[in-house]
Amino acid sequence: MLIGAGIGLLSGAFGKGGSALATPLLHLIGVPAIVAVASPLPATIPSTLLASRSYAREGHIDRRVLRLAILIGVPATIAGALCTRWIPGGRLILVTDALVLGLGVRVLLRGHDPTSDAERATSSATRVCMVVAIVGIVSGLLGNSGGFLLAPLFMTVLHMPMRRALGTSLAVSAAMAVPGTIVHAWLGHIDWSLTLAFGLASVPLATLGARLAMRVRERSLTLSYGFGITALAGGLLVFAR
Repeated sequence: MLIGAGIGLLSGAFGKGGSALATPLLHLIGVPAIVAVASPLPATIPSTLLASRSYAREGHIDRRVLRLAILIGVPATIAGALCTRWIPGGRLILVTDALVLGLGVRVLLRGHDPTSDAERATSSATRVCMVVAIVGIVSGLLGNSGGFLLAPLFMTVLHMPMRRALGTSLAVSAAMAVPGTIVHAWLGHIDWSLTLAFGLASVPLATLGARLAMRVRERSLTLSYGFGITALAGGLLVFAR
């Protein structure tokens, strides 16, 4: 529940489902690898939906990207989740940590980029489809809703402003968590008692995190996001060794 509370707050503030960070933390306290991968996923559905409402009220969701993401990302998530039948859970934990670390560094570098978002090119439908297809497969493999990849990729590849990237990421994550949950439940990877404890703590705090993000300057929010996920992922990789 403590992990769920912390992840819920961070997920609402930083536009992610939270299961990518929950997975290595749960594994660190003794939860079996594949269970740690899949069990937080069902709780991300209500938490991302509630948090995305706060961003939607402020107009921070790109509905065009959302539609394309659901069309392409949902089938890709199913394919990725099915592949976990043949990939060991321990390797998925290490991949999660490494991906989060790399994206945290990339966001930090973007945070110091002097080029404004208004000066960047508008993202094409092809680029949007490419991003969500990749994220869908990876999120299915790693048992998460994709938010840990979506938000930084929306910023760095699609050149979205920070809050728009976070809000859109939450909305897409809610949709992509559904097929992943169904497949992992069918494969028997979910410990529902763990899901319940995690969800009871994470869901209420996700909305609080989203409201806090609305009050922080965008540059400060970007740097906090980058430093936070970089430090956490780096620490988890050290412990994993």
